[in-house]
Amino acid sequence: MRKLRLALPSMNGFFTFEAAARCGNFARAAEELNVTPAAVSRMMGRLEEHLGISLFERMPGGVTLTEAGRILYEAISRGFSGIEHALREIEDRKTGVETVTLSVSTGFTTHWIMPHMAEIKRAFPSLELRFQLIMSALTGPVTDVDLGMRFVDGPDERHEASYIMPEILVPICSPGYREGQRGAVADAARPVETLIDLGETQPDWSQVFFPGDPGAATNSMIFSDYAIVVQAAMLGQGVALGWLNVTCHWLRTQALVPASSRVKLTGRHCQFVRSRDKKLRPIVADVRDWMIARLGEDVRHVATLYPELQLDALLDGGRG
Repeated sequence: MRKLRLALPSMNGFFTFEAAARCGNFARAAEELNVTPAAVSRMMGRLEEHLGISLFERMPGGVTLTEAGRILYEAISRGFSGIEHALREIEDRKTGVETVTLSVSTGFTTHWIMPHMAEIKRAFPSLELRFQLIMSALTGPVTDVDLGMRFVDGPDERHEASYIMPEILVPICSPGYREGQRGAVADAARPVETLIDLGETQPDWSQVFFPGDPGAATNSMIFSDYAIVVQAAMLGQGVALGWLNVTCHWLRTQALVPASSRVKLTGRHCQFVRSRDKKLRPIVADVRDWMIARLGEDVRHVATLYPELQLDALLDGGRG
């Protein structure tokens, strides 16, 4: 360890390197660190000189990591994450509060976690949930959080994965909207008055449920945040695509109803992912297992309410 300490430059250089690598831009890193871009550039130059290797490829729009830079960044990120985890555990033990940080969508947080928050508090009285919210596609690293909801095939060498359910899409609307359409929405061969969509949805699953002329709908609303898509459907503004892992609570309580008996099993799998570099704390495992079980309960209830969706068969076959 002494030999390693002698070989390393100052820790400040590593803090600066981590920020520059993560931001991909010296100016943004400087803003985060409250220094000048020139100071970041000088610090990185000294670090590269000390190590005798280039860590960055400099380009007009920013910087990218070299292979050596990527290796160093991954090691430093794991180290900083471990330190942060240890400090959090020390603080938790001191205060008696156990924190769990989730990387989840705004839609899942708004339309599943919030309705279940009272249950979560009863089950885990000392729990403090923290959120890293994602407005668009569920992607991104989980090194800075305890659990991330992602659509992945399964675990890999860097991540553990806990299966939740297959990705299932159901067209959804409010009961009042469906009644007002007098069955037109339920018939896939007839036009839909309003389609509420997520701007970055790929591919466009709406054509699976409502095939034909894309202009058949009288109008449409497109949002960049799925939480708003679901809220608009609940307010009776039209038909939306319902990700079952997000909307199962409202389908269970019938605040939302299926707009069609057509459903789509995409082939992807919704899972809770965590970094293998983090020690699995008991509270994290307990919260993860509780949420998976509670989601499963909601989905099974939806399957019973709407047998025409044939969710039982999809759930049984989706994991294969």
